[in-house]
Amino acid sequence: MEKLFDIIHEDDDLLVVHKPAGLVCHPTKGDEYSSLISRARIHLERARSNSAASSLPPVAPHLIHRLDRETSGIVLLAKNSEAARELGKIWESRAVTKEYLAIVHGHVVAEQGIIDAPLGRDEASRVAIKDCVRADGASAQTEFWVEKRFIHPSSARNPETKIAGENAERGRIETPRSTRFTLVRLHPRTGRKHQIRIHLAHLGHAIVGDKIYGDDEDLYLALVENRLTDEQRARLILPNHALHAGKLQFDWRGETRQFTAAPEPEFEHFYASLRRQ
Repeated sequence: MEKLFDIIHEDDDLLVVHKPAGLVCHPTKGDEYSSLISRARIHLERARSNSAASSLPPVAPHLIHRLDRETSGIVLLAKNSEAARELGKIWESRAVTKEYLAIVHGHVVAEQGIIDAPLGRDEASRVAIKDCVRADGASAQTEFWVEKRFIHPSSARNPETKIAGENAERGRIETPRSTRFTLVRLHPRTGRKHQIRIHLAHLGHAIVGDKIYGDDEDLYLALVENRLTDEQRARLILPNHALHAGKLQFDWRGETRQFTAAPEPEFEHFYASLRRQ
């Protein structure tokens, strides 16, 4: 049978899975494997048919939260309505800790900080789903920490690399921003649509591979219109944006629940190709 997803934890009430990058959470017009929730239904139906409860009605999974299509990582589902109601209240109270990892363009200067910028619809964009920072938007805050700053090894051979300005006297090599990257750890304090992606782009450090909030939103339009060129793919570096939901923690029924998941291979391989500053 086709593999549906990696299961991080499962019990009578919870199903915690690692959503792969490129898979949507909610149903689409595709087949039964085209969304996370439909795959969860298949998984639960398989389990039911192989158990003593096969005569009982099918169990319907409930998505407690979701991730963007290209974001990989932990997603929590409830296996019954009672658990879904309880978990929904926890999410509404924001008593949940979510931790993400992202690889962004450029070197983030501050070691840590809070991006506090309201979000709302980007009415000037050709991309219907795009939001932006706007004064009349909904309150949104994202806390971040720099884990490591990197320079891509190709920068040593890049003709743009130069010794310039005051650094020339000290013999310090300046590399162009296109060869600089930062691994950041993030805790979103609110849960707005595309929040982390918008906030990092607002900071001047878009996520590697982000087709909407990078420097050219036509990359996203080219993708959905099936006209993305090899040159555009090379500019993106990665087929999916480098954002991973790696940790989820909350208190439920008198117990602290914590789940973790490592990034996917494409994230790890790009990370491994970089060298520390």
